[in-house]
Amino acid sequence: MADLQDMWAAGSTYERFMGRWSRQCAPRFASWLQIPAGAHWLDVGCGTGAMTDAICRQAAPGSVLGCDPAESFVEFARRHTPHRHASFAVAGSGTLPRRAGGYGCVTSLFALNFLPDPVGGLREMRDLAAPGGAVSACVWDYAGGMEFLRRFWDEAVALDAAAQAHDEGTRFPLCRPDALTEAFRAAGLTEVRCGPIDVTTAFADFEDYWQPFLGGVGPAPSYVASLLPDRRALLEERLRQALPRGPGGTIHLGARAWAISGTAD
Repeated sequence: MADLQDMWAAGSTYERFMGRWSRQCAPRFASWLQIPAGAHWLDVGCGTGAMTDAICRQAAPGSVLGCDPAESFVEFARRHTPHRHASFAVAGSGTLPRRAGGYGCVTSLFALNFLPDPVGGLREMRDLAAPGGAVSACVWDYAGGMEFLRRFWDEAVALDAAAQAHDEGTRFPLCRPDALTEAFRAAGLTEVRCGPIDVTTAFADFEDYWQPFLGGVGPAPSYVASLLPDRRALLEERLRQALPRGPGGTIHLGARAWAISGTAD
Protein backbone atom coordinates (compact mmCIF):
# COMPACT_ATOMS: atom_id res chain seq x y z
CA MET A 1 0.00 0.00 0.00
CA ALA A 2 2.99 2.32 0.38
CA ASP A 3 3.13 2.47 -3.42
CA LEU A 4 -0.56 3.33 -3.78
CA GLN A 5 -1.05 5.79 -6.65
CA ASP A 6 -3.94 8.22 -7.13
CA MET A 7 -6.00 7.19 -10.15
CA TRP A 8 -7.58 9.74 -12.52
CA ALA A 9 -9.17 7.58 -15.19
CA ALA A 10 -12.78 8.64 -15.80
CA GLY A 11 -14.20 12.16 -15.92
CA SER A 12 -17.77 11.03 -15.21
CA THR A 13 -16.65 9.04 -12.14
CA TYR A 14 -14.67 11.99 -10.80
CA GLU A 15 -17.65 14.27 -11.42
CA ARG A 16 -19.80 12.19 -9.09
CA PHE A 17 -17.12 11.98 -6.41
CA MET A 18 -15.68 15.53 -6.32
CA GLY A 19 -16.76 17.42 -9.41
CA ARG A 20 -20.25 18.11 -8.10
CA TRP A 21 -18.77 19.93 -5.10
CA SER A 22 -16.28 21.78 -7.32
CA ARG A 23 -19.28 23.11 -9.27
CA GLN A 24 -20.73 24.53 -6.06
CA CYS A 25 -17.49 26.24 -5.12
CA ALA A 26 -16.34 27.50 -8.54
CA PRO A 27 -18.91 30.32 -8.94
CA ARG A 28 -18.07 31.61 -5.46
CA PHE A 29 -14.35 31.52 -6.30
CA ALA A 30 -14.86 33.27 -9.65
CA SER A 31 -16.80 36.07 -7.92
CA TRP A 32 -14.22 36.36 -5.14
CA LEU A 33 -11.43 36.94 -7.68
CA GLN A 34 -13.08 40.09 -9.15
CA ILE A 35 -11.25 39.86 -12.48
CA PRO A 36 -12.29 42.60 -14.96
CA ALA A 37 -14.55 41.65 -17.86
CA GLY A 38 -12.82 40.83 -21.13
CA ALA A 39 -9.79 39.22 -19.48
CA HIS A 40 -8.17 36.13 -20.98
CA TRP A 41 -7.98 33.22 -18.53
CA LEU A 42 -5.92 30.05 -18.23
CA ASP A 43 -7.55 27.35 -16.09
CA VAL A 44 -4.75 25.04 -14.87
CA GLY A 45 -5.82 21.51 -13.92
CA CYS A 46 -9.30 22.21 -15.23
CA GLY A 47 -10.53 18.69 -14.47
CA THR A 48 -14.09 18.22 -15.68
CA GLY A 49 -14.53 21.93 -16.40
CA ALA A 50 -16.18 23.37 -13.28
CA MET A 51 -14.05 26.51 -13.11
CA THR A 52 -14.08 27.18 -16.85
CA ASP A 53 -17.87 26.92 -16.79
CA ALA A 54 -18.13 29.31 -13.82
CA ILE A 55 -15.80 31.86 -15.45
CA CYS A 56 -17.87 31.84 -18.66
CA ARG A 57 -21.12 32.24 -16.74
CA GLN A 58 -20.01 34.95 -14.32
CA ALA A 59 -16.84 36.75 -15.33
CA ALA A 60 -17.54 37.87 -18.94
CA PRO A 61 -14.15 36.64 -20.13
CA GLY A 62 -12.47 37.37 -23.44
CA SER A 63 -11.47 33.70 -23.52
CA VAL A 64 -10.86 30.76 -21.21
CA LEU A 65 -8.42 27.95 -21.98
CA GLY A 66 -8.79 24.96 -19.69
CA CYS A 67 -5.83 22.57 -19.42
CA ASP A 68 -5.49 19.19 -17.73
CA PRO A 69 -3.02 16.31 -18.19
CA ALA A 70 -5.87 13.75 -17.97
CA GLU A 71 -7.30 13.35 -21.49
CA SER A 72 -10.53 11.78 -20.19
CA PHE A 73 -11.17 14.86 -18.03
CA VAL A 74 -10.54 17.21 -20.95
CA GLU A 75 -12.93 15.21 -23.14
CA PHE A 76 -15.61 15.39 -20.44
CA ALA A 77 -15.07 19.15 -20.04
CA ARG A 78 -15.37 19.73 -23.80
CA ARG A 79 -18.68 17.85 -23.93
CA HIS A 80 -20.17 19.62 -20.91
CA THR A 81 -18.94 23.22 -21.29
CA PRO A 82 -20.78 24.65 -24.32
CA HIS A 83 -19.56 28.24 -24.06
CA ARG A 84 -18.20 30.09 -27.08
CA HIS A 85 -15.37 31.62 -25.04
CA ALA A 86 -14.17 28.25 -23.71
CA SER A 87 -11.60 25.87 -25.20
CA PHE A 88 -9.60 22.99 -23.76
CA ALA A 89 -6.21 21.35 -24.21
CA VAL A 90 -4.41 18.34 -22.77
CA ALA A 91 -1.48 19.94 -20.92
CA GLY A 92 -0.02 19.94 -17.46
CA SER A 93 2.64 21.58 -15.33
CA GLY A 94 5.73 22.27 -17.45
CA THR A 95 3.82 22.26 -20.73
CA LEU A 96 1.16 24.93 -20.14
CA PRO A 97 0.36 26.96 -23.28
CA ARG A 98 1.56 30.52 -23.59
CA ARG A 99 -0.44 33.43 -24.94
CA ALA A 100 0.98 36.53 -26.61
CA GLY A 101 0.75 39.28 -24.03
CA GLY A 102 -0.01 36.78 -21.28
CA TYR A 103 -3.24 35.93 -19.47
CA GLY A 104 -5.17 38.35 -17.32
CA CYS A 105 -5.78 35.54 -14.82
CA VAL A 106 -4.06 32.17 -14.47
CA THR A 107 -6.10 30.13 -12.03
CA SER A 108 -6.32 26.62 -10.58
CA LEU A 109 -9.35 25.12 -8.86
CA PHE A 110 -8.49 22.16 -6.58
CA ALA A 111 -5.42 21.11 -8.57
CA LEU A 112 -2.50 22.96 -6.93
CA ASN A 113 -1.98 20.29 -4.26
CA PHE A 114 -1.53 17.62 -6.92
CA LEU A 115 1.28 19.36 -8.79
CA PRO A 116 4.63 17.59 -8.22
CA ASP A 117 6.20 20.96 -7.30
CA PRO A 118 3.49 23.43 -6.26
CA VAL A 119 5.82 26.43 -5.88
CA GLY A 120 7.44 25.64 -9.22
CA GLY A 121 3.98 25.33 -10.72
CA LEU A 122 3.04 28.73 -9.32
CA ARG A 123 6.18 30.24 -10.84
CA GLU A 124 5.18 28.82 -14.22
CA MET A 125 1.68 30.27 -13.77
CA ARG A 126 3.22 33.65 -12.84
CA ASP A 127 5.38 33.59 -15.95
CA LEU A 128 2.31 32.97 -18.11
CA ALA A 129 0.34 35.87 -16.64
CA ALA A 130 0.32 39.34 -18.15
CA PRO A 131 2.20 42.02 -16.19
CA GLY A 132 -0.10 42.97 -13.34
CA GLY A 133 -2.26 39.91 -14.01
CA ALA A 134 -3.62 37.60 -11.33
CA VAL A 135 -2.42 34.15 -10.34
CA SER A 136 -4.94 32.33 -8.18
CA ALA A 137 -5.89 29.00 -6.71
CA CYS A 138 -8.52 27.38 -4.56
CA VAL A 139 -7.84 24.29 -2.41
CA TRP A 140 -10.04 22.21 -0.15
CA ASP A 141 -9.28 22.40 3.56
CA TYR A 142 -8.47 18.70 3.75
CA ALA A 143 -7.07 18.98 7.28
CA GLY A 144 -10.41 19.81 8.87
CA GLY A 145 -12.88 21.77 6.80
CA MET A 146 -13.68 19.20 4.06
CA GLU A 147 -15.88 17.18 6.39
CA PHE A 148 -17.03 14.33 4.16
CA LEU A 149 -13.39 13.41 3.45
CA ARG A 150 -12.26 14.15 7.01
CA ARG A 151 -14.79 11.66 8.38
CA PHE A 152 -13.75 9.07 5.80
CA TRP A 153 -10.07 9.29 6.68
CA ASP A 154 -10.69 9.38 10.43
CA GLU A 155 -12.51 6.04 10.18
CA ALA A 156 -9.93 4.61 7.76
CA VAL A 157 -7.06 5.51 10.11
CA ALA A 158 -8.94 4.10 13.11
CA LEU A 159 -8.96 0.75 11.26
CA ASP A 160 -5.46 1.01 9.79
CA ALA A 161 -2.87 3.52 11.00
CA ALA A 162 -1.03 3.19 7.67
CA ALA A 163 -3.97 4.92 5.96
CA GLN A 164 -2.79 8.23 7.43
CA ALA A 165 -0.02 8.40 4.83
CA HIS A 166 -2.70 8.61 2.11
CA ASP A 167 -4.92 11.16 3.91
CA GLU A 168 -4.99 14.44 1.94
CA GLY A 169 -4.87 16.35 5.23
CA THR A 170 -1.47 14.76 5.88
CA ARG A 171 -0.19 14.69 2.29
CA PHE A 172 -1.06 18.26 1.33
CA PRO A 173 0.24 20.98 3.66
CA LEU A 174 -1.04 23.59 1.19
CA CYS A 175 -4.57 22.93 2.44
CA ARG A 176 -3.84 25.53 5.16
CA PRO A 177 -3.97 29.29 4.53
CA ASP A 178 -0.57 30.07 6.07
CA ALA A 179 1.20 27.49 3.91
CA LEU A 180 -0.71 28.66 0.82
CA THR A 181 0.28 32.27 1.43
CA GLU A 182 3.92 31.30 1.95
CA ALA A 183 3.93 29.33 -1.33
CA PHE A 184 2.49 32.26 -3.30
CA ARG A 185 5.09 34.63 -1.90
CA ALA A 186 7.89 32.11 -2.54
CA ALA A 187 6.75 32.02 -6.18
CA GLY A 188 7.36 35.79 -6.45
CA LEU A 189 3.72 36.91 -6.30
CA THR A 190 2.75 40.13 -4.58
CA GLU A 191 -0.45 41.56 -3.06
CA VAL A 192 -1.37 38.08 -1.84
CA ARG A 193 -4.81 37.69 -0.27
CA CYS A 194 -6.47 34.53 1.05
CA GLY A 195 -9.96 33.80 2.34
CA PRO A 196 -12.43 30.96 3.02
CA ILE A 197 -15.25 29.70 0.81
CA ASP A 198 -17.84 27.51 2.54
CA VAL A 199 -20.34 25.21 0.86
CA THR A 200 -22.39 22.20 1.96
CA THR A 201 -22.00 18.67 0.63
CA ALA A 202 -25.51 17.19 0.73
CA PHE A 203 -26.10 13.46 0.20
CA ALA A 204 -29.54 11.92 -0.35
CA ASP A 205 -28.62 8.94 1.81
CA PHE A 206 -25.64 6.83 2.85
CA GLU A 207 -25.42 5.15 -0.56
CA ASP A 208 -25.10 8.57 -2.21
CA TYR A 209 -22.18 9.23 0.14
CA TRP A 210 -20.48 5.83 -0.13
CA GLN A 211 -20.89 4.74 -3.76
CA PRO A 212 -18.58 7.44 -5.23
CA PHE A 213 -15.78 6.10 -3.00
CA LEU A 214 -15.98 2.87 -5.03
CA GLY A 215 -15.12 4.55 -8.36
CA GLY A 216 -11.34 4.39 -8.00
CA VAL A 217 -10.77 8.03 -9.07
CA GLY A 218 -8.88 10.29 -6.64
CA PRO A 219 -6.93 9.59 -3.42
CA ALA A 220 -9.70 8.23 -1.17
CA PRO A 221 -11.33 6.01 -3.84
CA SER A 222 -7.88 4.76 -4.85
CA TYR A 223 -7.32 3.78 -1.21
CA VAL A 224 -10.70 2.00 -1.06
CA ALA A 225 -9.86 0.09 -4.24
CA SER A 226 -6.65 -1.16 -2.60
CA LEU A 227 -8.51 -2.79 0.32
CA LEU A 228 -9.44 -6.44 0.52
CA PRO A 229 -13.24 -6.95 0.43
CA ASP A 230 -13.59 -7.67 4.17
CA ARG A 231 -11.64 -4.54 5.11
CA ARG A 232 -13.66 -2.47 2.65
CA ALA A 233 -16.91 -3.78 4.16
CA LEU A 234 -15.69 -2.98 7.68
CA LEU A 235 -14.82 0.59 6.69
CA GLU A 236 -18.21 0.98 5.02
CA GLU A 237 -20.00 -0.20 8.16
CA ARG A 238 -18.03 2.13 10.43
CA LEU A 239 -18.97 5.08 8.23
CA ARG A 240 -22.58 3.96 8.05
CA GLN A 241 -22.76 4.05 11.84
CA ALA A 242 -20.74 7.25 12.32
CA LEU A 243 -22.26 9.70 9.83
CA PRO A 244 -25.00 12.05 11.09
CA ARG A 245 -28.43 11.70 9.47
CA GLY A 246 -31.10 14.27 8.77
CA PRO A 247 -34.74 13.79 7.76
CA GLY A 248 -35.19 10.84 5.42
CA GLY A 249 -31.61 9.68 5.97
CA THR A 250 -30.02 12.71 4.31
CA ILE A 251 -26.44 13.63 5.18
CA HIS A 252 -25.29 17.25 5.24
CA LEU A 253 -21.62 17.99 5.87
CA GLY A 254 -19.68 21.24 5.71
CA ALA A 255 -16.95 21.85 3.15
CA ARG A 256 -14.43 24.68 3.41
CA ALA A 257 -12.02 25.74 0.69
CA TRP A 258 -9.30 28.39 0.76
CA ALA A 259 -9.19 30.90 -2.10
CA ILE A 260 -5.94 32.72 -2.73
CA SER A 261 -4.75 35.26 -5.29
CA GLY A 262 -1.57 37.20 -6.00
CA THR A 263 -0.28 39.65 -8.59
CA ALA A 264 2.33 38.89 -11.22
CA ASP A 265 4.62 41.93 -11.46
